[in-house]
Amino acid sequence: MFRQQLRHTATIVLITLLGATSVQAADAPGMRIGVRGEITGVNTDSLKVHVNSGENVLIQLTGDTKVRAVTLANIEDIKPGSYIGSAAMPQEDGTLKALEVHVFPPELAGSGDGHRPFDLAKGSSMTNGSVGDLVVSNGRVLTVNYKGGQQKILVPEDVPIVNLVPGDRSLLKVGVKIVTFVTQSADGTLTAQSISAGKDGVTPPM
Repeated sequence: MFRQQLRHTATIVLITLLGATSVQAADAPGMRIGVRGEITGVNTDSLKVHVNSGENVLIQLTGDTKVRAVTLANIEDIKPGSYIGSAAMPQEDGTLKALEVHVFPPELAGSGDGHRPFDLAKGSSMTNGSVGDLVVSNGRVLTVNYKGGQQKILVPEDVPIVNLVPGDRSLLKVGVKIVTFVTQSADGTLTAQSISAGKDGVTPPM
C-alpha cells in the first residue's frame, strides 16, 4: 500500500516538475526527468527520496543504474583540456552565466557531450564539453568546446563548482542529497538511470 502511494505521489511530482508538459508525462512513458532531494530510505533495489519540492517518491534501482559521487571543487581544478558540464542561463550578449559547474574525471570525458535545454531553472541549458580557454582574471570565463559547437560561460564567484567522480551504492545512505535522472513506466514506476550523490555532506548543485 505504501509503495502504491509513493508511486502515485511520484506521478504527481513529475507533473509538478514538468509543468506545462504534464500531459506529455502521463501520455509518454519513458520520459527522462531529473529528481532532486534527500534519501530517506534505502533497500537493495530501491530508494525513498524526499524531493526538494516536498513530496516523497520511491525510485527503483537496476543493475544499469550508474552512481557517481559529488565532491567540492574550485576554479583552480579546471584547466584547459578539462572536461566539464555546466547548467547555465543565457545572457543578452549570447554568452552563458553558470548556475553550477561540475568537473568530470578523465575517464568520463565525453559524457553527455553537447549543448541542450536543461531543467534546473526555467530557460536553463546544460553544456558538456572540453575547456579551451580559461580566463580567471576577467570574470572567470570558460570557453567550452563540444562536437559541433562552442559556448562561452561566465562563472560568478558564488557559483558552486564540484567534482563528479565514479562511485558505487555505498554512497546511497539516508540523509545523502542526490540528483537522479529517472524514467517513468506506464504504471508510474520511477527507475533511476543515473544518480549523483553528495559525498561528505555536499549537495549536488546540478
